[in-house]
Amino acid sequence: MNDRPITLLWSLRSLCDLACPSCYFGDPLIHQIEPPTKVGQLSHISPNDLKRREVLAFARTLKDSAVGRILVAGGEPLNWPGILETLKIIKDAGIEIVVCTNGIALTRPVMLQSLLDLGIDAFSISLDSTEATFNDWMRPDPKGRHGWQDVVDGIRALAAARKDDGPRIGIYTVITRLNIDQIPAMGRFAADLGADYYVPQPIALEDDHPHHQLSLRPEDTGALSDAFAELYGAGLPLTLPAGSYPGQVTASVPRTTSTVKGCFGGRTLHFIQPDGAIWDCVSSLRIGATPAAAHRTIRGNSAAELFPAPTGCASDCPLASYECVNMWPLMDFSRILTPDSRSAA
Repeated sequence: MNDRPITLLWSLRSLCDLACPSCYFGDPLIHQIEPPTKVGQLSHISPNDLKRREVLAFARTLKDSAVGRILVAGGEPLNWPGILETLKIIKDAGIEIVVCTNGIALTRPVMLQSLLDLGIDAFSISLDSTEATFNDWMRPDPKGRHGWQDVVDGIRALAAARKDDGPRIGIYTVITRLNIDQIPAMGRFAADLGADYYVPQPIALEDDHPHHQLSLRPEDTGALSDAFAELYGAGLPLTLPAGSYPGQVTASVPRTTSTVKGCFGGRTLHFIQPDGAIWDCVSSLRIGATPAAAHRTIRGNSAAELFPAPTGCASDCPLASYECVNMWPLMDFSRILTPDSRSAA
């Protein structure tokens, strides 16, 4: 990875089979009535996703670039018909792949075996509670077909099918003001399921979001600190985010901006949206501050031109906010993918 230092967070497709109120893609039911209008704002019902041929054309340019790791996300990427072909091109380019998924597709034996055959490096699977009722309220299936049990079955199927050198398994839990107590409980559950890493990620909803009431509040920071202390002190056989992460989470709760010295956003991390737009990171503040002349796209362009190896010093970012916190564990996969990294610290 050192000779290819660029990480891409690639939201490959907009569509998803779930309608999570906490999702940064927004609520599809609301977007049917009021389509999003802000620059860079995502939607599960976007008609502007790149065509399959455009995705594949860009993927074929990756082998000659400084990109060394791609986190493939969505929407739900494993539901897209072009996913296996795209992943194969990326792996053939010698790039590490972390698939970010709701885990439901892992219950399909053919899909699971195909992913294992491709040599995917890690799976980050979303699960918000040890309790099915709460999880399925946070991650509802509008068609009522899938839920908590499918995700757990998918994790267990992946853990049972992988070989000793197989992919790392991680669980991501969205933390709202309603499930802070699940931070240590989900850590124990992740270990019981055979996961290798666990990331409790704070919810990131703007003030005008219809579900803003789920956001963490300053009065929650004590409970947050206690929950993280219990998790990190439990000695679980899991790789957890760096020791500085709990402090970053609690510091973000007041929702004030700060300056990050030498930020990786736009230097060794880039965010690609389903329509091909490229941003420094997921922060709506950073996206909104990007002048129109600096807007870029992967459509019709090569990875080598778009993502050269960085030179010089990283820039300071004065727009760090609650939206940025989840990027630090994302940039920690060199440690997560190390075979002996399973520890509680």
